[in-house]
Amino acid sequence: MNGAQDLSMFSMFMCGLMLLIPLLGVWYMKLGITKNLIVSTLRMVIQLVLIGFFLEYIFKYNNWLINLSWFLVMIASAVLSVIKNSDLKLNHFVLPVLLSFILANFFVVLYFNYFIVNINFILDAKYMIAIGGMILGNSLRSNVIGLGDFYKALRKDEQLYFYKLSLGATKYEALLHFAKKSFVAALNPTIATMATMGIVSLPGMMTGQILGGSVPLVAIKYQIAIMIAILASTVLSISLSILFTVRYSFHKTGTLKKEIFRSSNN
Repeated sequence: MNGAQDLSMFSMFMCGLMLLIPLLGVWYMKLGITKNLIVSTLRMVIQLVLIGFFLEYIFKYNNWLINLSWFLVMIASAVLSVIKNSDLKLNHFVLPVLLSFILANFFVVLYFNYFIVNINFILDAKYMIAIGGMILGNSLRSNVIGLGDFYKALRKDEQLYFYKLSLGATKYEALLHFAKKSFVAALNPTIATMATMGIVSLPGMMTGQILGGSVPLVAIKYQIAIMIAILASTVLSISLSILFTVRYSFHKTGTLKKEIFRSSNN
């Protein structure tokens, strides 16, 4: 099988014309996000073009130190995005969330490369960065939901937390109710995607491999493996993020610190 058909400049121009559909829809409905949509699209294009040139360099030299450093940069960027989109203050959460992402994602990616793909060089750029990027991207979305919902729910129903403490529960036992709900909210999108995969949608990794020349059954094996890896990474990172951050989110009296939130409203 041959690789994917290259896209000419004319093809990319025609692709850009499709952007008029969402832009006109947003403008007509007066949603107030036209500027954000344009800026996000331009950022995406610029970032992908730049990273394309950078990845050529990484793949060419395939140095373990460069690969490892770039993966850490990817993790750090994901952590900043999670905290920013969870309405939490960066200075209170960056270290514990960063540590949780490093532990969870390094374990899953290295396990994937060594035991599943069975490559000798487990820090190989092609696998570490490509597989790691897919795992991080999906884990990021779930962590925004999980971590954000956990602290929003705790802030809103803090009296329930105190009630459980008054009944003799430990801090972690009292927080378990909120953690369970956050886990369900965070995992539901991934579970729904897995349940409809192959019938409703053909996932990105599978489609990319088929376009790149892989036979469908090989692409399917990789897609099954990556979805399980995403699920494992998501559960690990959310668990560790909540576990590590609650140590710094409460006063000695047991009350939740309001200064951890970026917004002041309840």
